[in-house]
Amino acid sequence: MTAAQPRRNSSGLARDIEILELLGEPEAVRGGGLGVIRISQLTGRDKAIVSRTLATLADAGLVERDPESLTYRLGSRLFALAGRTTESRLVAEARSYLRRVAQSTRETAHLCVLRGGNVLTILSELSPHEFHTTGWEGVTTAAWRTPSGRVLLSDWDRESLATWYAERGHDLPVVGPINPTMAGSGFAVLSSPPEDKAVVTDFESLVAEIGRIRERGYALLDEELERGVVGASAPVRDSNGRIIAAVNVSAPKGRVGDLDRLGRFVAAAAGELSQRLGHSPLR
Repeated sequence: MTAAQPRRNSSGLARDIEILELLGEPEAVRGGGLGVIRISQLTGRDKAIVSRTLATLADAGLVERDPESLTYRLGSRLFALAGRTTESRLVAEARSYLRRVAQSTRETAHLCVLRGGNVLTILSELSPHEFHTTGWEGVTTAAWRTPSGRVLLSDWDRESLATWYAERGHDLPVVGPINPTMAGSGFAVLSSPPEDKAVVTDFESLVAEIGRIRERGYALLDEELERGVVGASAPVRDSNGRIIAAVNVSAPKGRVGDLDRLGRFVAAAAGELSQRLGHSPLR
């Protein structure tokens, strides 16, 4: 990249954005950031002005300064804001797909994302049946205990999984208070899975389950978290192929005949949503 000509009559915000864009360019990414002098060269602006601008952006958390190299890189707050935007788009795009899944299966459908060691349900569409599983919006569950959580972990490498499991592999099944609709649903959240239903009991069993998820494209639940409840979950991917969410369908066990058939249907719906978000299945 060559030195740019100074922009005339550009606003302060436009100049700030120009610096943020430079810090997102390949040169900055490869080098771990850019220094004041290099940014001054690329923008054609005075070093003192660039330095003050970077200090202001750093105070806001939009850029970060390396204390050893004294270079600047994009800050964590900027990524957090981008993440919120991505999630807002995800919810907006997923709503119609989730509604269609609930109408087609006549069971409750959820959209879930990973939050540390937990799965957070950010959107639910309830079954039209009078007797149905509940919406879990705003409630978090331990990722290792749920099919959605295992789906959300299924594109991690073994080393990352091992680190995560060592820290979060024994979290309680439900984090925070159970909401009233859940408490009155008639389905009991189990503190631990029954021995004959437990899929994940240690790290190696988690790795084995993730292998099965990768092979078939979905995860299954059979009364492991709630007595009388079965379900299926499948991954939602972004344009880069990363798993960013999971579509889940849960239902009373007596109404679901072929659980694998449900899994294939949920996987197809999650795949369509992924394509809507820019994912190419051929990638």
